[in-house]
Amino acid sequence: MLLCVMLSKLQNKWGIESKSRFWLIMFIFAAAGSSTLFVRRPVFAWLGITGHTHWYIVIPAYILTITPSYFIIILLYAAILGQFRFFWKFQMKMFRRFKRTKN
Repeated sequence: MLLCVMLSKLQNKWGIESKSRFWLIMFIFAAAGSSTLFVRRPVFAWLGITGHTHWYIVIPAYILTITPSYFIIILLYAAILGQFRFFWKFQMKMFRRFKRTKN
């Protein structure tokens, strides 16, 4: 029950009127997240990162390579599935939050 309430609030927050569009958007988020694994393997192999590499090398490498890949992949899936406008707005809003600095 709580999950249904949370998903309904999210749907309203994003301004999505149909349930099918909401689930399509959720699918795009999931598919993009899963697809980053396919990017990570060859990139980390190319960088020489293995299971024995120290975490202080792995974490920055992950942030610098996989995070931008995720944003590209999610826009690619969104374009293919007709949700590009929603995800473009979503990402621009998120980037504006990253750019904010406190004085």
